[in-house]
Amino acid sequence: MQDNIKKIVEKARAGVLITPEEIATLLNVPLMSEESFYIQYAARQMSEEVAGKAEVHGQVGVNCGPCPKNCSFCSFAVSNKVFPRQQVEDMDKIIEQAQSLEKSGANAVYLMATATMKLDEFIKVGKVVRAELDPETILVANVGDFDYQGGLALKEAGFAGIYHAVRLGEGQVTRIEIKERLATFRAAKEAGLKLGTCLEPVGPEHTIEELIEKTLILRETKPVFGGSARRIPIPDTVLASHGITSEARMGLILGVVRLAMGKEIPGNCTHEPNVHGAVVGASLLWAEAGPNPRDTVEQTETSRGFDVTKCRTIFEEAEWPILNGPSRFFGN
Repeated sequence: MQDNIKKIVEKARAGVLITPEEIATLLNVPLMSEESFYIQYAARQMSEEVAGKAEVHGQVGVNCGPCPKNCSFCSFAVSNKVFPRQQVEDMDKIIEQAQSLEKSGANAVYLMATATMKLDEFIKVGKVVRAELDPETILVANVGDFDYQGGLALKEAGFAGIYHAVRLGEGQVTRIEIKERLATFRAAKEAGLKLGTCLEPVGPEHTIEELIEKTLILRETKPVFGGSARRIPIPDTVLASHGITSEARMGLILGVVRLAMGKEIPGNCTHEPNVHGAVVGASLLWAEAGPNPRDTVEQTETSRGFDVTKCRTIFEEAEWPILNGPSRFFGN
């Protein structure tokens, strides 16, 4: 074991934020090495310490169709030509899927919309769903960028928080500037919404420098959870030519992100759900239903999407205790 690796890990475990140079040192260790597995072991220990129990959140896609933000990794990108027409899911179907996630034991229910859906229209959907869920069920929004007034409207509609991220390649493989994402982070917090985020979507072509840059951005937002997720290639698209990052490589990245985020951030997510990610410290997985940016069918639960039971089984296989009841990450 290299002494410098052990010192960096011990520093993180003690609750001291590690530097960009130290994050780079951890990311540069050989994947199949003693140091790599020590990092992943330490990340699991930190996750258990700060999270206590693992959580499964459920997400329902409420619309689909070509999106002009044109994120190259997304099946909704207009350039990827997967979904030819704009469509909002039937309200009864959205309610049914949200209630199904709730009844299956999801610790929070997310509603996700593409950037083409106007915020006021999304909020109308959210209010209807909120009324049909148990009062204690936590509702989270996964929507495009918004300002302070938009954040207040989401809060008043019954959302406890948002999922939002500065994506890898933002502004290059997307038509969204980083400053727009950062403005939404601030607006959400000022409006009293809690923030969950992630280092994503990781591809084989991303440099360690960019992984560090985005990790530091995530850390500075002080979210309720961080983490790391790999890119799922959409067939016959430009980014698909780069391939996919292995779950083994993602395990090291996930472990380093957990250590880098610090002990004040309780949650650590990964996606898509996998046992290795949970073993090395992912304390949050997602079940999914409806349209999804990583899938090419309108109902991802018939394809790539996992249900709550399968996510819970993954945590059981990884020897994680699982929370029953409302999310502690988004709870009071």
